[in-house]
Amino acid sequence: MLLDRAPVIPVVVLEDAADAVPLARALVDGGLPVVEITLRTPGALDGIRAVAHEVPEAFVGAGTVVREAQAAAAVEAGARFLVSPGWTERLLGAARATGVPYLPGVSTASEVVALAEHGVTELKFFPAEAAGGAAYLRALASPLPDVRFCPTGGIDQARAPEYLALPNVACVGGSWMVPRDALRSRDWPRVRALARTAAGLRGA
Repeated sequence: MLLDRAPVIPVVVLEDAADAVPLARALVDGGLPVVEITLRTPGALDGIRAVAHEVPEAFVGAGTVVREAQAAAAVEAGARFLVSPGWTERLLGAARATGVPYLPGVSTASEVVALAEHGVTELKFFPAEAAGGAAYLRALASPLPDVRFCPTGGIDQARAPEYLALPNVACVGGSWMVPRDALRSRDWPRVRALARTAAGLRGA
C-alpha cells in the first residue's frame, strides 16, 4: 500500500530537474523513500524520469495531476503513483487507466462518500489545515471507518504528530523537509537531516 511506505511523503516543487537525483537520494537516505514531485514546474517530468532511472530505491510519484493527459505522461516518465488536489470522474478514470496507485484529493465528506462508491478508500485530504485540520478528519473516522487519508496542506513538523495519531491517517504530506532555501543552495545534508527527523515522527 502506498500510504504505508512512510509516515511522511515529501511534496517537492522542483525548480531545476538536475536537482532531482541528489534530492531524492538525500530523502531516501533520511528514511523517506516516497517522493512526490509536483507537476507545477517545467522540469517536473524530467525530474521524475531521472529519479526513476537513477534512484530505484525511491518510490517516485507525480503530484498536482489536474488534467487527464498529465496522468499518462507522468507514468510514462516513471511515476509510480499519482496525486491530485481534487478529482473529477474523468480524471479518476484517466488515473485508474494508468494502473498505478492514485490519491485523489478531497476536502468534504460528500467527496469521500462519492469516491468510496467507486471503491477508492485511500485519499488525499487537501488543503488539510484550511479544510478543518485534524479535528475534521477525527470527525470522519467514525462514520467512514474504512477510509484512510494522507492529509496535505499547511502541515509542518509541529502539526504532523496530531494527524499521525488519528486512526484514519496513514501518513501526511508536506514540504518542510525540502525548504526552498535548502533546494536553492543544494544543501543535501540539511535535507537528509530534516528527512530523518520527519521519518521518526510516527514513533514519536
